Amino acid sequence: MSLFNAYLALSGAYDAEVLRDEKLSHHTTYRIGGPADLFISVHTYEALRNVLAVLAREQVEWVILGRGSNILASDEGYRGCVIELAGEFAKASFEEDGHVTVGAGMLLSALVRGTLSHSLSGLEFCMGIPGTVGGAISMDAGTRHEWIGQRVESVVLASSTGKLRRISGSDIDWGYRRTSLDPSSIILEADLVLAPGDKETIAAEMNRRIARRRKSQPMGRPSCGSVFKNPPDASVGQLIDSCGLKGRRVGGAQISDVHANFIVNVGGAKAADVVALIKEAHDAVEDRYGVDLNCEVKFLGFGI
Repeated sequence: MSLFNAYLALSGAYDAEVLRDEKLSHHTTYRIGGPADLFISVHTYEALRNVLAVLAREQVEWVILGRGSNILASDEGYRGCVIELAGEFAKASFEEDGHVTVGAGMLLSALVRGTLSHSLSGLEFCMGIPGTVGGAISMDAGTRHEWIGQRVESVVLASSTGKLRRISGSDIDWGYRRTSLDPSSIILEADLVLAPGDKETIAAEMNRRIARRRKSQPMGRPSCGSVFKNPPDASVGQLIDSCGLKGRRVGGAQISDVHANFIVNVGGAKAADVVALIKEAHDAVEDRYGVDLNCEVKFLGFGI
């Protein structure tokens, strides 16, 4: 592996920004994480394909990162290349009939605002969900009753070599916080089908959703969102709370005193602090209820 050769080959690349030793704390909603050896923001498909070719030639490990909203990056950073989809990947087009074409790098919040501007209904439940469209699709973001996969008509994917293919939404197995999409593929774009609606009605529903989230979730502190998936017919927050862990703190990380399925950075938290609380909450619930909680957090740079 030659990171230096990869850096030299990619420096000054057209439609890509290349950084060395970029702190991942600048790119995760936890505000935690050491430096990535390389951090590349690509603005076009051609730039992405060229980057992937160089990384393959130099045998450099890589990962796609959206907004980092469900990522816990190691304090030691990541020994490889982090790729961010920007530019043309962060745009959307809206049709009056409800069809929306959106790039995977667009913030989900920006997409939701765009649907309101164009009086399109169907994504109100996404109000307040952080991250990018690609991340939302990859984990089928939403609630137990509504999820983004219900709105997906098709998805454009790129292989690790940059080869493109389009897959129909009906050919994807959508489930609670999961999909059947190949995790080695890169989501580039999606076609969504929404419904024309009344702007005031849509706005009212969005306001209701965000007010509910603000009341029930710690939205004022850095976090990665919910830590564990809810088991069937149970609330993780209530399970952890009943174990007496709400407000429990390790270093700069704390199990939220608003919602116990959130671990927040109350100031200067390290990844090790968060990991300690994840383990403590998991083990407490398993010991008391016999429930093996499934962690939603993705770990970057831990070697696991």
